[in-house]
Amino acid sequence: MSSNDAEAMAPGSVQSVDRAVTILEIIARAGLAGVTEIAAELGVHKSTASRIVSTLESRGLVEQDQRRGKYRLGLGILRLAGATTARLDIVEVARPLAKRLAEQTGETINVAVLSEGAALYLDQVAGSATVQSHNWVGQRIPLHATSNGRVLLSGLSDDAIRSTLGPRLKSYTPSTVTSIPRLLHQIAEVREQGWSVVADELEVGLTAVSAPVRNAHGDVIASISASGPGFRFVGDGVDAARELLLAASAEISSRLGFREP
Repeated sequence: MSSNDAEAMAPGSVQSVDRAVTILEIIARAGLAGVTEIAAELGVHKSTASRIVSTLESRGLVEQDQRRGKYRLGLGILRLAGATTARLDIVEVARPLAKRLAEQTGETINVAVLSEGAALYLDQVAGSATVQSHNWVGQRIPLHATSNGRVLLSGLSDDAIRSTLGPRLKSYTPSTVTSIPRLLHQIAEVREQGWSVVADELEVGLTAVSAPVRNAHGDVIASISASGPGFRFVGDGVDAARELLLAASAEISSRLGFREP
């Protein structure tokens, strides 16, 4: 464990985080709250409460009412809440279509978003042909070695892709693409054709096909995929799933406000 990790896990640090969250809860409940009343409710010295409130203010999570000197929740809270709401909206809108795709294809359907340099899987529906599907929900999956990842990367510029992935790409199987120029070429193809197929790059024997989900501005905000074992999910099966995915992703995008130009 590094010294930074040890510091992050120190009891004092955890206590400060707990107090910061409690302060946000106090302000949310009261609407406006002063440092004195916050300190009293926390049971800490006023200087301690003031220091934490100042940190929250510097991050835009609280703001001071100049006339009354008390604090309210800041716009930073709305930004965080908006990001969460957007993801919940994607799951809510995509879920019935994902269920339909699972029934139509018999394969596992996943919905993913870009998160912290990886593909974060938000939802999964197992198909009828799946004997035992690994649950990917809540897991972050490599962007460069998956069809969902390449669809998500297709919404970024090449410079942003390089920055997101870093200088070296990890190899997971002998088929994993680890060359940045080659990957950029493949992502360019994804942008042009509107879908991605990847086989044997994250796991040997795993094939997946994905299509993009767009918001009202046309940005790629999610990816929806069908995946299955390579011995079964091949050829015509992948082609059929691709067409169904493209129709489903277009419908999800439309429900999220996207209109084809």
